Amino acid sequence: MSETISAAQGTLTTQQVVELTKKLNYGTWRFQKTWNPMHIADAEGCYFTDGAGKRYLDLSAQLMCVNLGHKNPAVIAAIAEQAEALAYASPAYATEARAELSQLLLEVLPEGLTKFFFTTSGTEANEAAFKIARMYTGKTKIIARYRSYHGSTMASIAATGDPRRWAMEPVGGKGQGFLFAPEVNCYKCPIKHTYPQCGIACAEYLEHMVRNESDVAAVIVEPVVGTNGVLVPPKEYMPMLRDICSRNGVLLIADEVMSGWGRTGEWFCVDNWGVKPDILVTAKGITSAYVPLGLCATTGEIAAYFDDHYFSHGHTYEAHPITLKPAVATIHEMQRLGLVQRAKRMGAYLEPKLRALQARHKSVGEVRGLGLFWALDLVKNRETKEPFNTMTDKVSGTVTVVDKVSGDMLKRGIAIQAWVSHLVIAPPLIVEEKDLDFAVEALDGALAVADAEVA
Repeated sequence: MSETISAAQGTLTTQQVVELTKKLNYGTWRFQKTWNPMHIADAEGCYFTDGAGKRYLDLSAQLMCVNLGHKNPAVIAAIAEQAEALAYASPAYATEARAELSQLLLEVLPEGLTKFFFTTSGTEANEAAFKIARMYTGKTKIIARYRSYHGSTMASIAATGDPRRWAMEPVGGKGQGFLFAPEVNCYKCPIKHTYPQCGIACAEYLEHMVRNESDVAAVIVEPVVGTNGVLVPPKEYMPMLRDICSRNGVLLIADEVMSGWGRTGEWFCVDNWGVKPDILVTAKGITSAYVPLGLCATTGEIAAYFDDHYFSHGHTYEAHPITLKPAVATIHEMQRLGLVQRAKRMGAYLEPKLRALQARHKSVGEVRGLGLFWALDLVKNRETKEPFNTMTDKVSGTVTVVDKVSGDMLKRGIAIQAWVSHLVIAPPLIVEEKDLDFAVEALDGALAVADAEVA
């Protein structure tokens, strides 16, 4: 009881913060026994500070979402102003924040996406997309891909290709009408082809699936796969996929929860190839993650269907005013600071430095990315491209090599996202060259941990 009282009074020690968190909260996607979370006490710009006062470069923008960096004053002010003006309204009502954001979205989203459903997460936005696709088409099946992640609620986790889905089965996957196509991974093609001679065989395989299934409503893809490796498709892939969906009467859903909002050097990742999806789902960077907001955007053609058909979806926090006003401020800040073009420019600065690391370290199999969205793929053997760890290792609790590398990076004052056998580099879009230099220098040292384990 005394610990609870002291928490209310703001007098907890760092040790108490960590112990209470471990004791009373679930740590996500992990075994609970080994969870020892760091106490983050403060954050500003591209850095955060732990309870002991040590600063860390936030090289993955927390979960690839704090695009504006920490403590942006305009976004903080928007939260406070909206809280004072109107803290909540039922989604049945119109609000100024809702109208203002909706109008602003027309300026930045890919052309043709003109009707919006607001949620409080990317997971919920994907759930909305699946329901809309099924209601609109009258079909049930949705094709996703392996090495994908679309969320943690029942339909979105069923659409997820990576092992986080396994705990939900047999309810997940096919039981909910989700099928899996090969991911795009030209470094290690799952169907043993070689680009560019392959003619984009992974896309052709997906079309084969569409034509051999009875009622495919939609195909959902992360245009650049996020957590599962920052897998960048060849330039032909997304236009081919758009054509395949159009020719076969299937909706194309772009999951831009992670890749949107300037991350790849364009407002949205599909803009890199001029592709216009039927539905676009996003979250994270829409408010720089200062408040939880997700978005499911559809074309006017889909929207028109619901003029005379019941729209069977909704929830209490849909279009919550306190989530919407900060999104307006975030977009204005991105425009004011020129962050979309800046991401492209800083990515061009970072890329050769990462490729130089690849040349120096035998554990780096591939470097890939766009804008300020990069991955270092670590391998045990460069010739065979065998990774140090597999997805099975991740869910079995094995301490992975990338975990060891990220732990070494933390000692050097840099926090980086590690997953299975790769590191994700996705700093706030306000990152400076000196910060990237610091990160590359630390990576140069920490990769020795992986080099030592090369076969």
